[in-house]
Amino acid sequence: MIYHNKKILIIGGTGTIGYHLTRRLLQDNPKVIRIFSRDEFKQYQMNIDFQDQQEKLRFLIGDVRDYQRILRAMEDIDYVFHLAAMKHVPACEYNPFEAVQTNVIGTQNVIQAAMQSGVKKVLFTSSDKAISPTNTYGATKLTAERLISAAEYQKGPKSTVFSSVRFGNVMGSRGSVIPLFKKQILENRCVTVTDLNMVRYMMTPSQAISLLLEANALASGGEVFVLKMPVVKLSDLVTVMIEELCAKNNLPVHDIKINEIGLRPGEKMYEELMTEDESRIALEKAEMYIIPSLFAGKQWGSGNIVSKPMPQENSSIPQNLLRDWLLTEVLI
Repeated sequence: MIYHNKKILIIGGTGTIGYHLTRRLLQDNPKVIRIFSRDEFKQYQMNIDFQDQQEKLRFLIGDVRDYQRILRAMEDIDYVFHLAAMKHVPACEYNPFEAVQTNVIGTQNVIQAAMQSGVKKVLFTSSDKAISPTNTYGATKLTAERLISAAEYQKGPKSTVFSSVRFGNVMGSRGSVIPLFKKQILENRCVTVTDLNMVRYMMTPSQAISLLLEANALASGGEVFVLKMPVVKLSDLVTVMIEELCAKNNLPVHDIKINEIGLRPGEKMYEELMTEDESRIALEKAEMYIIPSLFAGKQWGSGNIVSKPMPQENSSIPQNLLRDWLLTEVLI
């Protein structure tokens, strides 16, 4: 347990992933976990939820854009998980420079503060939208990914290890469509979708936490870790949610309408896990791909060339398995 008696900082720690990560890390008996976010109310709620572990938790109000505050939060810290981001695609499209300040400049602040503070490892959460981006959010995540990888050859004699994980859509997170669909089904009897043929790589919260912890344990500098994720077709997700929620709430399935409205600005019909060039150097493990740093010169062995994972070439996850995921994770 590498986190036993260690000091951990979770930036953006009051979000869905931060909440689940905190719960998991507490099992390893760390010395302290600092939760850094700008949302006072979420910190208040989280403090109540973790009342029995209050001696292990510290809550810090602050913004990742504020370098001095980030630097103060990193004092004596061993491990940093950088989860903070503007992540809603439409909000980033309409406020692009705000997205740049949070997702790009904020990440550079984390890098500089970590090197100055002597942090052991920094793990950044990126997104599959960073691949061939067509929207502001994806472009900022791609840039932040490059900043993290480039930090490996810019850090000089500093020993901090920087790496990234690439997430797909985390089911049930605050940016996920699942809570929205649930609300629409129960309150409006109508689900609003962009395109029923849209497909997305999806992961459960528990899979996201497992990826974070395994990646941080393996990281030697500059890598990008990508979980092998199944493809979920939007039409299957809508169908399963309607069936399950109607059964639970004694509603007639045929009363639920589906309204297709078309893609929002910046949206794509499908996402990708890596570029063609990345697939040529990526290493394939049982549950993940590892894309080595182009700068650090770290060797992961001989390496095996993987075929580029593409959603068009993968059949979507069966509805019965999707149903099991949603019920097991208590998402519906």
